[in-house]
Amino acid sequence: MTESWTPERRPSLAGRLARLGFTDAARAERLLLEAERGTGDRPGDDLLDALGGTADPDLALDGLLRILASAGERGVAGELLRALRDEPGTRERLTAVLGVSAALGDHLARHPDHWLVLRDGGRRELAARPRDDLLAAVGADPAAGEPVASGCGPETLVALRVAYRRRLLALAGRDLVGGADVADVAAELADLAAAALEAGLAVGRAEVPEHGTCRLAVIGMGKCGGRELNYVSDVDVIFVAEAREGEGEDAALRAAARLASAMMRACSSSTEEGSLWDVDAALRPEGKAGPLVRTLASHRAYYERWAKTWEFQALLKARPVAGDADLGARYLDTIAPIVWKAAEGESFVEDVQAMRRRVEADLNQRTADSERQLKLGPGGLRDVEFAVQLLQLVHGRADETLRSPTTLDALADLSRGGYVGRDDAAALASAYRFLRRVEHLVQLHRLRRTHLVPGDEAGLRRLGRALGLRTGPVGEFTALWRRHAREVRRIHEKLFYRPLLRAVARLPGQEARLTAEAARARLEALGYADPAGALRHIEALTSGVSRRAAIQRTLLPVMLGWFADAPDPDAGLLGFRQVSDALGTTPWYLRLLRDEVTVAERMAWLLGSSRYATDLLLRAPEAVAILGSDTDLAPRPFEALRSEALAAVRRHTEDTASAEEAVGVLRGLRRRELFRVAVSDLLGMADVRTVGDALTGIAAVTVEAALSAAVNKIEIESREPLPTRMAVVAMGRFGGHELGYGSDADVMFVHDPLPGADERAAGRAAHAVAEELRRLLALPAPDPPLEIDPNLRPEGRQGPLVRTLASYAAYYARWSEPWEAQALLRADPLIGDPGLRERFRALIDPVRWPEDGLGDDAVRQIRRLKARMESERLPRGVERRQHTKLGPGGLADVEWVAQLLQLQHAHGVPALRTTRTLDTLDAAVGARLLDAGDAAVLTEAWRLATRIRGSIMLVRGRASDLLPTDHHRERTAVTRVLGYPGTEDLLEDYRRHTRRARAVVERVFYGAD
Repeated sequence: MTESWTPERRPSLAGRLARLGFTDAARAERLLLEAERGTGDRPGDDLLDALGGTADPDLALDGLLRILASAGERGVAGELLRALRDEPGTRERLTAVLGVSAALGDHLARHPDHWLVLRDGGRRELAARPRDDLLAAVGADPAAGEPVASGCGPETLVALRVAYRRRLLALAGRDLVGGADVADVAAELADLAAAALEAGLAVGRAEVPEHGTCRLAVIGMGKCGGRELNYVSDVDVIFVAEAREGEGEDAALRAAARLASAMMRACSSSTEEGSLWDVDAALRPEGKAGPLVRTLASHRAYYERWAKTWEFQALLKARPVAGDADLGARYLDTIAPIVWKAAEGESFVEDVQAMRRRVEADLNQRTADSERQLKLGPGGLRDVEFAVQLLQLVHGRADETLRSPTTLDALADLSRGGYVGRDDAAALASAYRFLRRVEHLVQLHRLRRTHLVPGDEAGLRRLGRALGLRTGPVGEFTALWRRHAREVRRIHEKLFYRPLLRAVARLPGQEARLTAEAARARLEALGYADPAGALRHIEALTSGVSRRAAIQRTLLPVMLGWFADAPDPDAGLLGFRQVSDALGTTPWYLRLLRDEVTVAERMAWLLGSSRYATDLLLRAPEAVAILGSDTDLAPRPFEALRSEALAAVRRHTEDTASAEEAVGVLRGLRRRELFRVAVSDLLGMADVRTVGDALTGIAAVTVEAALSAAVNKIEIESREPLPTRMAVVAMGRFGGHELGYGSDADVMFVHDPLPGADERAAGRAAHAVAEELRRLLALPAPDPPLEIDPNLRPEGRQGPLVRTLASYAAYYARWSEPWEAQALLRADPLIGDPGLRERFRALIDPVRWPEDGLGDDAVRQIRRLKARMESERLPRGVERRQHTKLGPGGLADVEWVAQLLQLQHAHGVPALRTTRTLDTLDAAVGARLLDAGDAAVLTEAWRLATRIRGSIMLVRGRASDLLPTDHHRERTAVTRVLGYPGTEDLLEDYRRHTRRARAVVERVFYGAD
């Protein structure tokens, strides 16, 4: 501006000030006019613009006018005004400080010459080292071995505070204009605090004449030790002392305690210039109840025998900051090895996590301002710091690159080592920088120790503007802060509460990151049957310097233990290598295992327990992604599966050549769903009914979709629509919705020619479809086979593969045997034309549920057939009691009891008209045809036998009806999968159940007394 302000020009000035961001433009205008009248000097346009660009223009203007008034009283205002006019850097730094910090504005008003440290090149006003500057301020010689202050009175303490704040002002000036990164600012603040402690120690020596009898080292802890201090913070310290040669230890320690106390007072005592900050020695051994100073030997003894978890965590940041440098270095050399062994304690990680939860709970009880907490609130600084420190302690035992005491450096090291995902590390670092920046701004305002975001509009506005948010500073800042806090909390929960760390923390220290020697020792200790082979797998997984190898080295120490907990550790490790080879270059795979401990632990159990599940996973390794969610592991609804399968077939059956391709896609769907059911079963998330229903649904969907593909192919080849309707009748366990993992699909084929169709042509077409369906499902493939077995059809293998509905009616009316009526009890027309399925059901219902029940001759015939089957069908040389299907009290015994009751009573008891064994027993109890106790015995025996058969298939990958008794590893595996402590426990439980079930069979089925 070149013209004086006049009353006529006030509206335009006030308007300009408002546009610049002054909240009380009228007051600002009045102050400017008063200043001009008082001094004849007035701010130019550049200075007004600079004031308007600050966080709080009103605050900045107030501070500037006070400084100018103070400088004017001392006759030095002219130089300041010229600098503000001619030096843009000086103008920017000074106004930035005044717009944020009322406290530094007060300091400048008391010491107006201190603005020189904000000048371009103003650092020349300061000594090169903060230590030299502050020692000189208290009259001590910086070059002396043990500097002693010129005095210990108030004037010395005032001089220390003035010199300290002068340097603080210079740092704030660079900080607030972006001249220093937040990490650099925190490091300089820590160095400045260390210099103040050194100066305080010099003042203490002046106060304690006997200081020469001892050596005293000051160990910085917390943020001071980690070189990440705030503008205003308690400075945490620990003191270590020793007697000088020729001095008594007790007297030397008393002198050291007085010296330490004097140093603390020198920094924390209140003066006309206030205090620096509190010096807090509560982190020392035994806390406030322990002696203020200890010898090195006493420190060592305490940490080796008595220290608690939180004390080791605190020691991560220990750093000598003042006093005897040699003693401080020896302290660090002594304590560091103890710190890095701390995480081997049985409850170390749990203790740290419990402590974190207690801090949060205490905060919530103490104050209603928890949500405004930058440090201790949800998503606050402590969340980041605790997570990083915990990861350091767990993994830093074997990886020395992780031992930085500075949070941001340690986080970067953890990311480089593969312990934290790059994206997570970047998000945490960004949030941490933001939160520390906000914390600095909050504390600078009044130079008070606070971690609360302001609750008032003006304070939030000042913060937002200081961060460069000008459009809507309050709303923009609040949204940005909340977003960072949410992100920190999300990542913190994943890292800090990750149970994977608990397992790693309990490994011997040499095994947290694998070496070849550690791997061999570990494998032998865990009982791997082939340590050499296992080691080759480990070496293949962990060799190299890739990120993939780094993450594997992090995962494997834990997973080796999980594999060892499984029945077959060697198979588990081999399977893990095979899946990792298949998916290792997929970005999400290793990240999923590292970050979702449930996935890694479940995968280890499956691979070490089940050949069946492992084979399925190796053929569809991407299915590992479902292991982390209980919801994803629940069997899918039948209709959803059916829709997916039929849609897949439609997409691939547009021409003859693609029927095989369609079934290939269908097999992939079946493979995925079998894996889902197997995992649910192995993890105890599905009972036998759920498993049977799910496996039946998968088989039904597979057969129906294959039937669709077969029909399409035959129609294309014949160049005409199929001249008949077709249906597939599920029989046996398929019809009973009780399929096992190794069950065939027993079926019958039925067709019904369309009106006007030639019956022979319709029969040929139906037969072609049935044969094509069997061919498609029998094509060579590595998947578990689904064999279509049509041998329960009328006349068995001698009869036609496909019959018309009329042919079935004629056969059952004239030739049906009692065993065929019994077989129809489990017939369920599941697949094909809906109308034909219902007509077939109506046809067979009178056959399987005869109106008059069974006559005595028919009952005797069924009993004879059962007895002959027991003697003839049991394989030679097999111990009858070990056979889960045909042995006494086994599956067949229970099922024949249920089926006899159905043949006798289903016509009059509708609830018995079911194809399911257990539902039949329940209905028989409801109709008082079977004692509830007998039904419970039969049900439990059937469940146990079914579980054993399923577990055998899961473990071996091959079906068997025999209890495993000869192969030690398989026997142990089946026992473990079933949840028994030992093999004998399983055998005894099975014998007890089957013995009781056989007694019921003798009474109910055979009519024994």
